[in-house]
Amino acid sequence: MPESHLADLGWTPFFSEQVTPDEAGSCQPVRVMAVHRGEIEVAGEGVQAQISSRLPVSSGEEDRPTVGDWLLIDRESLAPQRVLARANLFKRPAPGDDRRLQLIAANVDTLFIVASCNQDFSVPRLERYLVLCREVGVSPVLVLTKIDLADNVQRFIDAARQLQPGLHVEAINARDPASVARLAAWCGKGKTVALLGSSGVGKSTMVNTLRGSDAIATQPVREQDGKGRHTTTVRQMHRLDRGGWLMDTPGMREFQLSDAATGLAEVFDDIVALTLECRFNNCTHEAEPGCAIRGAIAQGTLDAARLRRWRKLSDEDQDNTGTMAERRVRTAKSGKRK
Repeated sequence: MPESHLADLGWTPFFSEQVTPDEAGSCQPVRVMAVHRGEIEVAGEGVQAQISSRLPVSSGEEDRPTVGDWLLIDRESLAPQRVLARANLFKRPAPGDDRRLQLIAANVDTLFIVASCNQDFSVPRLERYLVLCREVGVSPVLVLTKIDLADNVQRFIDAARQLQPGLHVEAINARDPASVARLAAWCGKGKTVALLGSSGVGKSTMVNTLRGSDAIATQPVREQDGKGRHTTTVRQMHRLDRGGWLMDTPGMREFQLSDAATGLAEVFDDIVALTLECRFNNCTHEAEPGCAIRGAIAQGTLDAARLRRWRKLSDEDQDNTGTMAERRVRTAKSGKRK
C-alpha cells in the first residue's frame, strides 16, 4: 500500500484528541490493517509494517488490538504502546470458551450485513447481526447477493425489509461491477465498512469486485444446502478505489450475543413496546391476565415466531452477559488478563 495521510486511513478529531503532547513527541498513530496470530499489520504516516500485538501494559480483555483499531507505536522501535479509545467495537464471546472474549472489528462507519438469495438466507441470523449492529451504534446495510441465481429475488428483498423499518437493503450480483457500484455511497474516502455474514454468501467475491481485483480467494458453495466453507481466514482491511476501507472478517455462522440489551430493544422495539402495556410489570407473557403480548398474538398483530426469536435472543444475552460479568470480576481480582 502506498503511503497514506492519516485522514485517508480514517483518522478523525475523535482520535487525535486522545494523544497527549508527550505521546505526540515519542509516538505516532497507526491503524491496524490485519490481525494474525500474535502479530498485527499496521499502516500510518510513512509506516507500513508487521509488528507484535503485545502491549507493555494491559488491564483487560478489550485492550488487545483488533482490525480497525488506532494505536500508538514508538517512533524508533515501532513497539506498540496503547490502543486509543474506540468509536465502536464489535466483539463476541469466543466460541467454545466462556472465559475468553473475541474482538472482531473496531472503528467502523457502516456494517454490510451480507446474505445470499438462496436456502442460506436466515431471518434469525440476520436479526442477530442487526442486534449486534444496533448495540454498538453502527449503521447497517443489508446486502443480498447471488440475485443472478435466484428465481424470485423480490421475496428475499421483502423478507429483508420486514426485519426493521427503514433498513437499507441492496440486492446485487457480487460479480457485476455495475451492480456492486450501488454500494459505493458508503465507501468514500476515509470511511470504513465492515462485512459480516456466514460462509459462502459471496463476501470475498464482493470485495474482489469492489477492488477490481481477484486477489482474495473464493470457494463455491455446496449445491445440496447452499452453504459454503470459510474463505477469509484473517480479519483485514482492503483499500477501495473510492478511498474507503472494506474490512473483511471470517464467516461466522454462530454468533452468541452478550451485553446487547440496547440492540435487542431497538431491533424488537414492537415487542418491547407491547411489554409496557402488560398489566403486570413482571409478566412472563405465558398465562397472566391482561398480557399485551398474548393479546397481540391472538389478534394477529404479532407473529408468534418473532416472539420466540426475541425470547431466545434475550435469554441468550442474559446468560452470556452474566458469564462475561463474572469473568470481568475474576480478571479484576487477579490483576491480570485471562
